[in-house]
Amino acid sequence: MKQFMFFLFTWWKGQTFGTWLHTRLNGEFVGEDEFGNRYYRTKGGAIDKGLGFQRRWVIYAGDADASAVPPGWHGWLHNRVDVTPLDEPDYKPYAWQKPHQPNQTGTPNAHRPAGSILAGAKSAGSAGYQAWQPE
Repeated sequence: MKQFMFFLFTWWKGQTFGTWLHTRLNGEFVGEDEFGNRYYRTKGGAIDKGLGFQRRWVIYAGDADASAVPPGWHGWLHNRVDVTPLDEPDYKPYAWQKPHQPNQTGTPNAHRPAGSILAGAKSAGSAGYQAWQPE
């Protein structure tokens, strides 16, 4: 029952009913990545008249996190390349293309820049700071 409610009312847990219906009626499965995300395009690779290019989309395996799309699939989704990573036999990501890491906000692994209280910096008052006071 919980999964059914997620399916009907949430967009961040995979797909909604509307996305499911659109995919069933208009979509053509293209491939799946190592995270279990499934990629689709318009049936037969038809060009969308309103957009002027092929409509492509992803159904996430878990929470909808755009950073979970690998670099090769990202290029295909955004019409930068016409060939999926599955159709390109010698595809290798560049060294600067890093693998996905989930959002670390709110965890001990979150980014804490220098000067942040959470990074161990002292409060502004202890550094001799005095707030401006109008006359």
